[in-house]
Amino acid sequence: MKDVQITQRNSTVSETGESDQCCDILSSLPKEKEWVSGYMYLYQGFWCPPKEIHAVVSFQNNFQACNTDTILVSMPKSGTTWLKALVFSIMNREKYQTAESPLNSFNPHDLVPFFEYRLYANNQVPDLSAFPSPRIISTHVPYPSLPESIRNSTCRVVYVCRNPLDNFISFWHFLSKARPERLGPLLLEEAFDDFCNGVVGFGPFFDHVLGYWKESLERPEKVLFLKFEDLKEDINSQMKSLAVFLGCPFSLEEERDGVTGNISKLCSLDSLKNIEANKRGKSIPYFENSTLFRKGEVGDWVNYLTPEMVDRLNKITEQKLAGSGLEFKITSL
Repeated sequence: MKDVQITQRNSTVSETGESDQCCDILSSLPKEKEWVSGYMYLYQGFWCPPKEIHAVVSFQNNFQACNTDTILVSMPKSGTTWLKALVFSIMNREKYQTAESPLNSFNPHDLVPFFEYRLYANNQVPDLSAFPSPRIISTHVPYPSLPESIRNSTCRVVYVCRNPLDNFISFWHFLSKARPERLGPLLLEEAFDDFCNGVVGFGPFFDHVLGYWKESLERPEKVLFLKFEDLKEDINSQMKSLAVFLGCPFSLEEERDGVTGNISKLCSLDSLKNIEANKRGKSIPYFENSTLFRKGEVGDWVNYLTPEMVDRLNKITEQKLAGSGLEFKITSL
């Protein structure tokens, strides 16, 4: 599809320098075994696999934000795919009727690509000059590590988070499917210890969430902070607020014509998981598209975590969020 294709240019001397820079960085960083294979490294205060660190360094060094950009951010497994579908649909609703939406043929991650998994992956720097404007791009990178051009411009940042209990369970399921059989199953107890200790991709979880939460309080015109649970509870109201923030509010006529309902239905888990493009292929390296859509429920943690685990993570949550004003709705199915 022409609108979403991105051209890449070959590596240059400066990019080779970045490769050397990344190797130097990795050699000095703390590391821990990751859940799928290999190691994660603690880079700028967050845990990340080496290939993604290289992409992040290139992203930081090369990306120049436009004031019209919209950057979507999340911790992994917090509603990322859903947010991409919603924002793409809201911002392109005048261009596409829901029946004609590219979401009927493309995975949301193809329409809204990741900086670290797509654009700056594999030692490449993208030519974004032909990228459809306004640009919608995404990342898992914590706020302090975003390029200065994003933090200093007036581009919009939309952040979605999920309560830590459900986030952990969704993350565990997701990475278990990608883990090589030779390593055996990813034990829930071991993964839970790592999560509680902050050793999780792009985490610690609470550092990541609080970074965007605090920025949303200080600069509400810059950062919109959404919660997965609120989206599940009242999707139409949340979509209206999202559209206002994005600068394209729904008109009364659109609301009367059911545009919001059509978009929410198109972007629902049931709709997305039944689209052929989401049943096959890989829009994100290492992960089958089919693994991106599981339950999408609030409270699924109750089926997996022991009371002792819940108590431990709840106490950590209370300690980490103390005085921040941020709260999570912890409910069970």
